[in-house]
Parts: sequence; structure tokens; C-alpha cells
Amino acid sequence: MRILVLQHVNVEHPGSFREVLVAQGCTMHQVELDEGEQIPPLDGFDVMLAMGGPMDVWQEAEYPWLVAEKAAIREWVRAGRPFLGMCLGEQLLACALDGEVAAMAGPLEVGLSRVTLRPDALFEGLDTECLCFQWHGAEVTKLPTGARLLASSPGCAVQGFAVGAYAYGLQFHLELTEATAAEWGALPAYAAGLEAVKGAGALVALEAEVLENLPRLRHTAHTLFGNFLASARAILSGRAAAE
Repeated sequence: MRILVLQHVNVEHPGSFREVLVAQGCTMHQVELDEGEQIPPLDGFDVMLAMGGPMDVWQEAEYPWLVAEKAAIREWVRAGRPFLGMCLGEQLLACALDGEVAAMAGPLEVGLSRVTLRPDALFEGLDTECLCFQWHGAEVTKLPTGARLLASSPGCAVQGFAVGAYAYGLQFHLELTEATAAEWGALPAYAAGLEAVKGAGALVALEAEVLENLPRLRHTAHTLFGNFLASARAILSGRAAAE
């Protein structure tokens, strides 16, 4: 399968998902929107991924490329094509349809946490309580019409949702690598959020916590992303058969 990856900062990439892509023989084309790269014609791809980033979905004046990205996601999803958005990518999915996103009313979510998963093919093989990673100050406050809630946590009611059986948005992260905490912590917006929640110098402890739990996070990431690609493959096969 041909995977189109929409990135919003160079350190928020598919991470450990890339290991699954390589194992399954998929090809990946990354578009760095924050560096002025343009979204290519969509017909050349089978699956779309939208990753995280330090900007917010409503900052179109500061990041005008958000307008084109939302339009591309809207076109893609309305065509019933496989989509997965992580963190900012989840929020973009909501905004591209008729959902709503706002700044969190409570504290930012930063660091390792647990989310409660609802039954879905995306989560096959995973525990109901899922260890994951968070770094966000905005959340989906209204689901798109017809969307179903997939995951939640005490601090964030919408940790995941789906549109049909083909489009998924997850507020939390699983795709971490050994370098993720350090790379994200170097971004000024993320560093400020981390210190506001956990205090000065919190990055060192966060890096250690991530490394300690990385094997578990990687296993969960591989399982979930493998489930997503299996679903995408079935959707594409069904469409090809119908044609």
C-alpha cells in the first residue's frame, strides 16, 4: 500500500509505525507541511496518516496550510478512504468534518497515562486499559455527525473516535521511539507545557519513564497499526472487487 503522511513538525513522524510499514512492504511519502511542502494529488495513495504537532487547528492565520490540509482530509474521508490521525491529526479529522475542537478546560495532558478503549477492530489484541503517551492542550469537544467514541480518559473525554470503519482519530500517542521524549521536549511550545504541568527539569524524568515503558508502548503500537493496515487492506480489496 502507498501511504501519504502529513507532518506538521519534523520530529512528529510515524515513529515505530515505520517498522510495521517496512515489514508489510508499504511505501511511505512524507509531506512536511510546516516547511511549505504541498500535498500531492491524492489519487496516488491508498492510506492517509496525519501526525501530531505543536500548533492548534484554529491557528489558520499563523499556519495557512491548515486550510488546505483540512480540505484534503475532508475529501479523503468523504470518499471512504482509510485514514488515521494522531493527536493534532485526530483534531484535524474532527474539524475537517463537522466536529469541534477547543483548548482543554483542565490541565494539559503530558506524559504516560492510561486510556479506556471501547471494543473495535482497531484495538483487537489490546487490553481495555491502554498505556499510552500524551502531550496536548486541546481536545475534541464535539464529535462529527455519525462518529462513534472509541477511547476516553478522566482528563479528556474524547481520546479516540471513528467515522465508519475506515477513518480513525486518536488523541494519544503510541508511535514513540527512544528519541521521542527528548525531541519533543526540545520544542518550545511542548517544553513550556511540560514545565507548567510537571515543573522545571521534568524532561529528564519523562525521558527515563518513556524508555522504561518503551517495549510495551512499541508492542501496542505495532498491534494497533497492524490492525489499521489490515482494515485498510480489506477496504481497498473490497473496492477493487466492486470495480
